[in-house]
Amino acid sequence: MRLFALFLCVVLVACFQCAEAVEAVKTEPGIAKEKPASGPSVKVPEGFMVPYTVKIPGADATFRMIPVPGGKCKIGSPESESDRGDDEGPQLEVTVDPMWVAEKEVSWAEYKEFMNLYHIFKDFEGRGFRVVDVEAVDAITAPTPLYDPSYTYEYGENPNQPAVSMTQYSAQQYSKWLSRICGQQYRLPTEAEWEYACRANTNTAYSWGNSSEAIDDYAWYFDNAEDGTLPVGTKKPNGFGLFDMHGSVAELTVNAYTEDGYKKFASAKPINATEVVVWPETSSPVVIRGGSWEMDPEQLRSAARLSSDDEEWKEEDPNFPKSPWWFTNDPARGVGFRLFRSYEPLSEQVIDRFWKANAEDVVDDVEARLLGGRGVVGQVDETLPEAIKSSK
Repeated sequence: MRLFALFLCVVLVACFQCAEAVEAVKTEPGIAKEKPASGPSVKVPEGFMVPYTVKIPGADATFRMIPVPGGKCKIGSPESESDRGDDEGPQLEVTVDPMWVAEKEVSWAEYKEFMNLYHIFKDFEGRGFRVVDVEAVDAITAPTPLYDPSYTYEYGENPNQPAVSMTQYSAQQYSKWLSRICGQQYRLPTEAEWEYACRANTNTAYSWGNSSEAIDDYAWYFDNAEDGTLPVGTKKPNGFGLFDMHGSVAELTVNAYTEDGYKKFASAKPINATEVVVWPETSSPVVIRGGSWEMDPEQLRSAARLSSDDEEWKEEDPNFPKSPWWFTNDPARGVGFRLFRSYEPLSEQVIDRFWKANAEDVVDDVEARLLGGRGVVGQVDETLPEAIKSSK
């Protein structure tokens, strides 16, 4: 009887330890039970949101996510702001939930892991391995090879330079791929979320003040970026610890561009930043924020909006239809993106809108490419990195 009791005790202890281990494994990255002694943190029910580093599964590339507290913010610019655009109003107060924002823009080290999937998925397709329908929930399309790499890479393709010239759709598919293999929801921001992250609790034209005099400390722009794109994270960060929110590369959002700014939402009070979205019905124009190394200071203001133009930005693309994944003309070499992640995961229905093509013409172009054998689709989940490794 004593032996049985002792055995039962050992089993219970082992089960308890196992349960603790499982719980530890399940702990979300970026959550600490205790407030760290230094560095940014955000109080949440589970403890504290803290910075964390992600190593892309199956690769050496890493990126760092920074906790950003929730709060309220006025997006858009007041009529009194110098160099204000007509599309920057009316100002709209939004509420923003806690989130993590990538410390830096997506680099070539990260994005090229996504680009490599084209040849991997083609190999899988040829062998009838992990074949999936484009409409499957765990499917993504990988970007086709660049039409003219010498043009895209003219200013460099170093691992620490920001990745450029991808379309909104390609950036969305990247975030879905990364989310599926990492087990967290990474995505593009709404433009309201982007502006909140950029402003970092300021209401001035730039996150450092109303004057552009200090711009050389914080941004790569036309006057100081003679050699094109520079390594990410080499200027001063904003108040949230985020680098290159002004300049370097202008950053894609999920929003369609609207000439009348936020007029559609003017009577919606209160409104959450994730709801300030006009989902694209066509591939262009979409909203791109922050300005780039090719632009002047006024185009780098916190409220400044840039609209994409597929006709001009894909002018040199010889394909028909034009590529859904790449731009071929400037200013696209000054266009990239940054990852966001909500503290509270979005519903499957909502996150799907952030990941997929919402524009009918993009859907049609992708299908045309796939039917013509000029595109590829693959299954993406947490087993993909191991499947790639095993297939080599």
